[in-house]
Amino acid sequence: MIRANLDADTLAKVRLAMSPAAEATAWLTLTAGRGRHPVFGDPGAAARAALADEDARLVASVLPPPGTRAYTPDLLTPKPGKDLDDQLDRIAATPEDMVADQLASTGRPLPPQVRAAVDDGTFAPRAARGLRRFWRSAIGDGWTALKATMDADLADRARTMATQGVGALLGSLHEAVTWADGTLSIQSAWQEEFTLHGVEIVCVPAVLAWPKLAIQLCDPDDAVLGYPAAGVGRRAGAPHAVDRLVGTTRAALLRDLDVPRSTATLAARHHLAPPTVSYHLKVLQRTGLVVTHRDGLFVLYQRTDAGHALARG
Repeated sequence: MIRANLDADTLAKVRLAMSPAAEATAWLTLTAGRGRHPVFGDPGAAARAALADEDARLVASVLPPPGTRAYTPDLLTPKPGKDLDDQLDRIAATPEDMVADQLASTGRPLPPQVRAAVDDGTFAPRAARGLRRFWRSAIGDGWTALKATMDADLADRARTMATQGVGALLGSLHEAVTWADGTLSIQSAWQEEFTLHGVEIVCVPAVLAWPKLAIQLCDPDDAVLGYPAAGVGRRAGAPHAVDRLVGTTRAALLRDLDVPRSTATLAARHHLAPPTVSYHLKVLQRTGLVVTHRDGLFVLYQRTDAGHALARG
């Protein structure tokens, strides 16, 4: 069990953000270990081809086998900043002694190329380059869809924090996480207890690392709680009252808007003509159950608070 006592300053600094570096590291872990994602399956040929890059292979060689609880060096999943570039800059700037300590903490033998990179002080900048190249080859084209899932989750969590408080947010992240009397308790094979004073904790939804819970609280400058993003792998049910209220087709579309989606995406997912989907979405929008926002060239629909309440029965 991990128990973290959080003071008032720490609670005031809890924030929500997505972590592109954590997504890249999770996908690279599956790719290098020939694993499969429980929802997205095989990482694919593009991800495997990205391992031709020697810096990407360098990073992959220090990652644990997929599905294990072994330690992933924290330097590869830094606290989220403005974007991926910001995180990669932080990785590249990791002090050499911290790199050596974290790699030694994996408990796994380090390959010769890793030991050489640690000895000559090049591991951190090479790791940043490797993750960037892997991202471009294996994740970049699909980032919009991943981001939509995380945006929907973050919106839900932000509502929880705004209406029920930070403690309710922390207690909602995962079934293994509880919050009571100023203490965050996390079921874990590790036995630790510590107090955080004025530490910023970033809560990060995971899609490619789903359904993993990632605890990164040992370094006060890099405190992150990674939790499974809502909506990944969940199959919508069919509450009959909702179907009767708005109609079967509109109910199905509304339930599928747990993440923002375009008309074309919904048409393909539900085997409907795009004009038919557009008509139903306009009805849902007029009744205040969905709203739209633009993402580049696309108009995305997503549920409002009223839509959330109705879809969840």
